[in-house]
Amino acid sequence: MLSWIREILGVRQDPAVLKKVSVRLPFGIGAAEWEADPTERRAAWSLYIELMTRIAVQPLEVDQGLVREALNSLYSLFGTTREILKQAGPNVGASRESVGGIAIIVLNNGLRPFLSKWHPFLQAWEAKRPADLSPKEHEQNWSEEPKLREELAQLRRDLEQYANALAVIAGVEQ
Repeated sequence: MLSWIREILGVRQDPAVLKKVSVRLPFGIGAAEWEADPTERRAAWSLYIELMTRIAVQPLEVDQGLVREALNSLYSLFGTTREILKQAGPNVGASRESVGGIAIIVLNNGLRPFLSKWHPFLQAWEAKRPADLSPKEHEQNWSEEPKLREELAQLRRDLEQYANALAVIAGVEQ
């Protein structure tokens, strides 16, 4: 990576010198400490970029966006995470205290329960949309929409903690 890009992104010149990382993680994972190897750091960087560029860790204000789009973006993290972990190979590890293990726990203990709960409720509401209402107006008329947004905000805080941990593992200065 060009040095000026590294500087803008806050990436340390040589993250391979990072010996040990200690991070706090959401979704019941707790704290983890281990020696991250270069493969784990690259996987952590890829996962970090995916999270930081999605609604997953960006606030969704009440008057902005559609919760449907937020759910779709969160759902797409499953496929993206799988691809990153497959490309990284077994060196990212499948133990609980590895980038791969943590990513799998985040998907299964964080995203999956949230999406399993809200996707069917929202889908049922969307099926009732009258032709004369926009998707945004219809969503705003849904009595459960404020609760979904509230739970989405909590999930966002947890995913932000996960993204911060990935940044530490990847060697990104915050």
